[in-house]
Amino acid sequence: MNKLPANTALVLIDVQKGFDLPYWGKRNNPQAERNMETLLTAWRKAKMPVVHVQHHSTNPESPLYPGQTGNDFKDAFQPIYGEHVEKKHVNSAFIGTTLESYLRTNRVDTLVIAGLTTDHCVSTSTRMAGNLGFVTYVAADATATFNRTGYDGKTYSAEEIFATALASLHKEFATVLSTASIVSAIAENLIEA
Repeated sequence: MNKLPANTALVLIDVQKGFDLPYWGKRNNPQAERNMETLLTAWRKAKMPVVHVQHHSTNPESPLYPGQTGNDFKDAFQPIYGEHVEKKHVNSAFIGTTLESYLRTNRVDTLVIAGLTTDHCVSTSTRMAGNLGFVTYVAADATATFNRTGYDGKTYSAEEIFATALASLHKEFATVLSTASIVSAIAENLIEA
Protein backbone atom coordinates (compact mmCIF):
# COMPACT_ATOMS: atom_id res chain seq x y z
CA MET A 1 0.00 0.00 0.00
CA ASN A 2 1.23 3.46 -0.89
CA LYS A 3 0.52 6.54 1.15
CA LEU A 4 -1.79 9.09 -0.38
CA PRO A 5 -0.08 12.39 0.51
CA ALA A 6 -2.20 15.13 2.03
CA ASN A 7 -1.28 17.40 -0.88
CA THR A 8 -2.51 14.95 -3.54
CA ALA A 9 -4.25 17.04 -6.19
CA LEU A 10 -7.61 16.19 -7.68
CA VAL A 11 -7.43 17.14 -11.36
CA LEU A 12 -10.90 17.51 -12.89
CA ILE A 13 -10.64 17.61 -16.66
CA ASP A 14 -13.17 19.34 -18.91
CA VAL A 15 -16.27 18.97 -16.75
CA GLN A 16 -18.08 21.35 -19.07
CA LYS A 17 -21.69 21.85 -20.14
CA GLY A 18 -20.92 21.24 -23.80
CA PHE A 19 -20.47 17.53 -23.13
CA ASP A 20 -24.18 17.26 -22.32
CA LEU A 21 -25.09 17.99 -25.95
CA PRO A 22 -25.94 15.28 -28.52
CA TYR A 23 -23.10 16.70 -30.68
CA TRP A 24 -20.71 14.03 -29.32
CA GLY A 25 -22.76 10.87 -29.89
CA LYS A 26 -23.79 8.14 -27.45
CA ARG A 27 -22.18 8.30 -24.03
CA ASN A 28 -21.43 5.70 -21.36
CA ASN A 29 -21.34 5.97 -17.56
CA PRO A 30 -24.17 8.40 -16.75
CA GLN A 31 -23.02 8.26 -13.10
CA ALA A 32 -19.64 9.85 -13.88
CA GLU A 33 -20.58 13.36 -12.73
CA ARG A 34 -22.03 12.03 -9.49
CA ASN A 35 -18.73 10.27 -8.82
CA MET A 36 -16.74 13.37 -9.79
CA GLU A 37 -18.85 15.36 -7.35
CA THR A 38 -18.16 12.78 -4.62
CA LEU A 39 -14.43 13.22 -5.22
CA LEU A 40 -14.68 17.01 -5.27
CA THR A 41 -16.64 17.02 -2.00
CA ALA A 42 -14.07 14.74 -0.36
CA TRP A 43 -11.16 16.90 -1.56
CA ARG A 44 -12.78 20.10 -0.36
CA LYS A 45 -13.64 18.59 3.01
CA ALA A 46 -10.04 17.37 3.43
CA LYS A 47 -8.71 20.76 2.23
CA MET A 48 -6.60 19.05 -0.43
CA PRO A 49 -5.64 20.82 -3.69
CA VAL A 50 -8.13 20.87 -6.56
CA VAL A 51 -7.30 21.72 -10.17
CA HIS A 52 -10.05 22.45 -12.70
CA VAL A 53 -9.02 22.06 -16.34
CA GLN A 54 -11.19 23.79 -18.92
CA HIS A 55 -10.96 23.04 -22.64
CA HIS A 56 -11.03 26.14 -24.83
CA SER A 57 -11.55 24.75 -28.31
CA THR A 58 -10.01 26.66 -31.20
CA ASN A 59 -12.84 25.43 -33.46
CA PRO A 60 -15.69 27.97 -33.54
CA GLU A 61 -18.13 25.12 -34.33
CA SER A 62 -17.29 23.25 -31.12
CA PRO A 63 -19.61 23.49 -28.09
CA LEU A 64 -16.40 24.03 -26.07
CA TYR A 65 -15.44 27.20 -27.94
CA PRO A 66 -14.95 30.17 -25.55
CA GLY A 67 -17.97 32.43 -25.20
CA GLN A 68 -20.48 29.65 -25.72
CA THR A 69 -22.53 28.19 -22.87
CA GLY A 70 -21.01 24.78 -23.57
CA ASN A 71 -17.60 26.11 -22.59
CA ASP A 72 -18.80 26.79 -19.02
CA PHE A 73 -18.08 24.41 -16.17
CA LYS A 74 -21.10 22.33 -15.16
CA ASP A 75 -22.94 23.93 -12.26
CA ALA A 76 -21.76 21.48 -9.56
CA PHE A 77 -18.13 21.99 -10.64
CA GLN A 78 -17.71 25.73 -10.41
CA PRO A 79 -14.26 26.44 -8.95
CA ILE A 80 -14.22 28.04 -5.53
CA TYR A 81 -11.67 30.37 -3.98
CA GLY A 82 -8.25 28.75 -3.72
CA GLU A 83 -8.84 26.15 -6.43
CA HIS A 84 -6.53 26.35 -9.42
CA VAL A 85 -7.95 26.70 -12.96
CA GLU A 86 -6.07 25.82 -16.15
CA LYS A 87 -7.30 26.61 -19.65
CA LYS A 88 -6.06 24.37 -22.45
CA HIS A 89 -6.43 24.21 -26.22
CA VAL A 90 -5.26 20.63 -26.84
CA ASN A 91 -5.96 17.23 -25.28
CA SER A 92 -3.19 17.37 -22.68
CA ALA A 93 -3.66 19.51 -19.59
CA PHE A 94 0.14 19.91 -19.53
CA ILE A 95 0.70 21.43 -22.99
CA GLY A 96 0.43 25.20 -23.30
CA THR A 97 -0.56 25.57 -19.64
CA THR A 98 1.14 26.26 -16.32
CA LEU A 99 -0.12 23.00 -14.78
CA GLU A 100 3.24 21.30 -14.34
CA SER A 101 4.90 24.39 -12.85
CA TYR A 102 1.89 24.96 -10.56
CA LEU A 103 2.11 21.38 -9.25
CA ARG A 104 5.91 21.48 -8.83
CA THR A 105 5.82 24.89 -7.11
CA ASN A 106 3.24 23.55 -4.67
CA ARG A 107 5.19 20.30 -4.13
CA VAL A 108 2.39 18.14 -5.49
CA ASP A 109 3.71 14.86 -6.85
CA THR A 110 0.55 12.71 -6.66
CA LEU A 111 -2.53 13.24 -8.82
CA VAL A 112 -6.02 11.77 -8.98
CA ILE A 113 -7.52 12.42 -12.41
CA ALA A 114 -11.21 12.40 -13.34
CA GLY A 115 -13.33 14.06 -16.00
CA LEU A 116 -14.17 13.99 -19.68
CA THR A 117 -13.48 12.23 -21.89
CA THR A 118 -11.83 8.96 -20.88
CA ASP A 119 -10.03 8.28 -24.16
CA HIS A 120 -9.16 11.84 -25.13
CA CYS A 121 -8.21 14.49 -22.57
CA VAL A 122 -8.26 12.23 -19.50
CA SER A 123 -6.05 9.66 -21.22
CA THR A 124 -3.67 12.17 -22.79
CA SER A 125 -3.25 14.10 -19.53
CA THR A 126 -2.77 10.87 -17.55
CA ARG A 127 -0.11 9.63 -19.95
CA MET A 128 1.78 12.90 -19.69
CA ALA A 129 1.45 12.97 -15.90
CA GLY A 130 2.98 9.50 -15.72
CA ASN A 131 5.74 10.42 -18.15
CA LEU A 132 6.52 13.56 -16.14
CA GLY A 133 7.02 11.43 -13.03
CA PHE A 134 3.83 12.17 -11.12
CA VAL A 135 2.30 9.31 -9.12
CA THR A 136 -1.00 9.15 -10.96
CA TYR A 137 -4.37 7.56 -10.24
CA VAL A 138 -7.46 7.61 -12.45
CA ALA A 139 -10.94 7.38 -10.94
CA ALA A 140 -12.42 5.02 -13.53
CA ASP A 141 -16.06 5.53 -12.67
CA ALA A 142 -15.58 9.32 -12.56
CA THR A 143 -14.84 9.43 -16.28
CA ALA A 144 -16.99 8.84 -19.36
CA THR A 145 -16.71 8.89 -23.12
CA PHE A 146 -18.64 8.58 -26.35
CA ASN A 147 -18.91 6.09 -29.20
CA ARG A 148 -16.26 6.45 -31.91
CA THR A 149 -15.92 5.51 -35.56
CA GLY A 150 -12.63 3.92 -36.57
CA TYR A 151 -10.53 4.54 -39.65
CA ASP A 152 -12.30 1.61 -41.34
CA GLY A 153 -15.80 2.98 -40.67
CA LYS A 154 -16.52 0.53 -37.86
CA THR A 155 -18.39 2.01 -34.90
CA TYR A 156 -17.13 1.23 -31.42
CA SER A 157 -19.46 1.67 -28.47
CA ALA A 158 -18.69 4.16 -25.73
CA GLU A 159 -18.36 1.25 -23.31
CA GLU A 160 -15.72 -0.44 -25.52
CA ILE A 161 -13.77 2.80 -25.88
CA PHE A 162 -14.03 3.45 -22.12
CA ALA A 163 -12.83 -0.05 -21.16
CA THR A 164 -9.89 -0.14 -23.57
CA ALA A 165 -8.78 3.39 -22.68
CA LEU A 166 -8.66 2.53 -18.97
CA ALA A 167 -6.97 -0.82 -19.67
CA SER A 168 -4.27 0.99 -21.66
CA LEU A 169 -3.57 3.37 -18.77
CA HIS A 170 -3.65 0.89 -15.86
CA LYS A 171 -0.25 -0.15 -14.51
CA GLU A 172 1.46 1.64 -17.40
CA PHE A 173 0.83 5.36 -16.86
CA ALA A 174 -1.38 5.24 -13.75
CA THR A 175 -3.25 3.05 -11.33
CA VAL A 176 -6.94 2.90 -12.17
CA LEU A 177 -9.27 2.70 -9.16
CA SER A 178 -12.89 3.32 -8.25
CA THR A 179 -14.16 6.53 -6.67
CA ALA A 180 -15.09 4.59 -3.52
CA SER A 181 -11.51 3.27 -3.16
CA ILE A 182 -10.05 6.74 -3.55
CA VAL A 183 -12.46 8.40 -1.12
CA SER A 184 -11.79 5.63 1.40
CA ALA A 185 -8.06 6.22 0.98
CA ILE A 186 -8.48 9.89 1.82
CA ALA A 187 -10.19 8.96 5.07
CA GLU A 188 -7.49 6.40 5.91
CA ASN A 189 -4.63 8.28 4.22
CA LEU A 190 -3.77 5.08 2.38
CA ILE A 191 -4.34 4.02 -1.19
CA GLU A 192 -3.87 0.55 -2.59
CA ALA A 193 -1.67 0.47 -5.66
